[in-house]
Amino acid sequence: MRVGHGYDLHRLEACPPAGKGKQFVLGGIQIEHSTGLVAHSDGDVLLHAVTDAILGALGLPDIGQLFPDNDPKNESADSAIFLCEAVDRMRKAGWEIGNIDCTIICEQPKIGPRRSEIVANIARLIGCTADSINVKGKTHERVDAVGEGRAIEVHACALLKPR
Repeated sequence: MRVGHGYDLHRLEACPPAGKGKQFVLGGIQIEHSTGLVAHSDGDVLLHAVTDAILGALGLPDIGQLFPDNDPKNESADSAIFLCEAVDRMRKAGWEIGNIDCTIICEQPKIGPRRSEIVANIARLIGCTADSINVKGKTHERVDAVGEGRAIEVHACALLKPR
């Protein structure tokens, strides 16, 4: 078995014209929110962390090395593309998902109401069962940029097992 850890953080800002925020997407699901994600791609912090967890378990370069934010083809890219590339590399190397555990840290939006939809979408993208994916929402107790609602962060751990 192999274990990988992924982490991502993005700033949150008002959407144009008031700020640089893009539509809020989490786990491939668009979510109504008063702010948007600041990123080169679509800014899906959850898919970025899951992608890095899988790549880390494989001992491969991270998402920033494979999909650099200075490459114009990654501008506003759907983060599902990055995850699917990591999953393809995982399968070609002879591995499959044992489970993935994710913690989303933000004050808003609340994760609970959309949790099952997010889990189902990640499972669909990876090609595994939903019971192999866990997503938890936590707050940062109003401490630092995350706690003040100016950022969102995600930690993800992936366990890979031989196919």
